[in-house]
Amino acid sequence: MIVRRTDITRNQNYTWIDARNIDREDISTLTDEYMIESELLADVMDSDEQARIEKEDDYTVIICRLPSDEEDEDNPLVRTCIPLGIVIRKDQIITICKEDSVVIDDLARRRVRNCPVGTKEGLVVSILGRAALVYIRLLKYFNRQKDLVEEQLHKSVMNYELLQFLEIQKSLVYFTTSLQDNQMLLEKLQKTPYFRMNSEEEEEFLDDAITDNKQAIQMAKIYTDILTSTMDAFGSIIGNNMNIIMKRLTVISLSLMFPTFITGFYGMNVELPFMHKGLAWLGLLGICLFSAIVGTYIISDHKNKSLSRLTSKSFEKRTPSERKYLRRKKQALKEEKEDR
Repeated sequence: MIVRRTDITRNQNYTWIDARNIDREDISTLTDEYMIESELLADVMDSDEQARIEKEDDYTVIICRLPSDEEDEDNPLVRTCIPLGIVIRKDQIITICKEDSVVIDDLARRRVRNCPVGTKEGLVVSILGRAALVYIRLLKYFNRQKDLVEEQLHKSVMNYELLQFLEIQKSLVYFTTSLQDNQMLLEKLQKTPYFRMNSEEEEEFLDDAITDNKQAIQMAKIYTDILTSTMDAFGSIIGNNMNIIMKRLTVISLSLMFPTFITGFYGMNVELPFMHKGLAWLGLLGICLFSAIVGTYIISDHKNKSLSRLTSKSFEKRTPSERKYLRRKKQALKEEKEDR
């Protein structure tokens, strides 16, 4: 879909060609009517294209990274990023995106105020600034989803919740990479001679866009670190639970070894004591049960349990001031870990 926009602001001195969700017919129109090179269109259609700025003979090309609006039905928490191509000419600016974008849609529908969209350079800066705010909003959404999944994991550790963590981590990787590319582009826009601001308002808006983009990068890194540590913690919990289960199974198998030895001994085809007495099996059954109980007690971790009970009792015997000090120290260690 290609739309000509000349009314996004009162003092607009250029024509904005808005090409979004383009198909083959739109590609032919951009190539024939607007003289866009096929190589540039191929770069815009490439999902892995990096952000950059280039100067051609009669126009300037800027490629930035925007969050995608499309959601995968199978993986709803996976959000990718797509390139946006911007072609700046003397009295015209062309934005090309292979999908629809909420960033471009907000500017086209004039939902964002106080943006310097009166000039071509101001529109470019407005797109990058709005993209940074959309990234921040989506990052907060992912953080809320992470908290919800973590609450479910506290109740029961299931594969579905762990897969949701992986989806969120994948989205954070996409966002971090795209934000870093946009940050390099924003810093180049401040220095390159191909892109000059027309007013102090545009320069201030560019500085704000850089600040917002840096904030988004920092948020993405923090959320990624928290998510990684959370997944490692739950992985350790799963491994610990598996060790406990294996330990219990080992105790059960070893405790059943003593009755098996007794019954196997009396299963031999030789003369054995009490073999001709009818109620001898009751005695053997009692011996088997007694040996199983004693063996379970010997090889179980009753010593560690008694030690933990003594430790808890010793804590209860402490004075109130000592307990208060230990609680404060525990809380300080917890806050220090969260800050890290």
